Amino acid sequence: MKQRSRARRVGITAILCALVLRLWSEGYGEKLLNLLTSPQAAAFYIYLETGRDVRFSPSLPAFSPDFMESPPAATLPETEPTLPVFSDAEGLELYYASTENPDIPALLAQPLQWNLRGEKPTVLIVHTHTTESYTRVDEPYTESAAWRTADQDYNMVSIGEIVKDILEKNGIPVIHDQELHDYPSYNGSYTRTRKAIQDYVNQNSSIQLILDLHRDAAGEGSNQMRTRATVDGEPSAQLMLVMGTNYDTYEENLSLALKVHAQLERQCPGVTRPLQLRAARFNQDLHPGSLLVEVGAAGNTHPEARRAAEQLAKAIVALAEGTAGGERGE
Repeated sequence: MKQRSRARRVGITAILCALVLRLWSEGYGEKLLNLLTSPQAAAFYIYLETGRDVRFSPSLPAFSPDFMESPPAATLPETEPTLPVFSDAEGLELYYASTENPDIPALLAQPLQWNLRGEKPTVLIVHTHTTESYTRVDEPYTESAAWRTADQDYNMVSIGEIVKDILEKNGIPVIHDQELHDYPSYNGSYTRTRKAIQDYVNQNSSIQLILDLHRDAAGEGSNQMRTRATVDGEPSAQLMLVMGTNYDTYEENLSLALKVHAQLERQCPGVTRPLQLRAARFNQDLHPGSLLVEVGAAGNTHPEARRAAEQLAKAIVALAEGTAGGERGE
């Protein structure tokens, strides 16, 4: 019995040896050896044993003592951000309610030299007419007057919060003033807001942009103007920048307003109404980075105004690290 078993093993061994010799003679053995001793296989063996992911030069013989782990991937050098450029004023629409006649192409082409990102507040959001609200669609709030409410979930504070949240998520620190500057008395709103702005600027020299967010109103009774745009297939309010010209440095603010206006139309065509130049100050004389923005009108719904506010915030994020001069071209 043992002799028969031994003979069987010898026979199987002889057959396997013959098979190996046959495969070797036809080149399969060499291919198998090359596969098992390839740099890729060597790297795989090391991975199984140590968990390290290594790469070897394919020019070296397998298992060479000169095998070396490849160096870590080089860190790409940091590059300057590509700044947006504005050099074509033809697409901008302006409404002149002022005798001033500024050089719009030149102001648009001036580079915007700021960086809104950092640790300290760089943006201040205020609301001169804080209680302004929109056409109600079953929202559960109490109106203090027609199209006005002290409820911060539905007045201009809620719009400012949308802008603030988007800016802060993009590394732009914001101060959001939520005082009701127009309540209980509407008269003196701009005077009260002016004091607030001065206090914030005096305490925060890092502020570079001041946004006074309003909503527009035109019409009689229930027949209120409704601005219309489309954002991502959904109905949206429009945005309108209003620039006062009754102070010496208004062109600095206008240069900024033109870039924001152009950026808004670039990212979402139709979302803006014509930029208005008006013979007033609107507290914009306090700082060379002041914008008054009408977010929709009384005829718009709150969701429509929210969509417009999101576009405003995105435009500011796009301009957060400044712009290039028009001479560089698009």
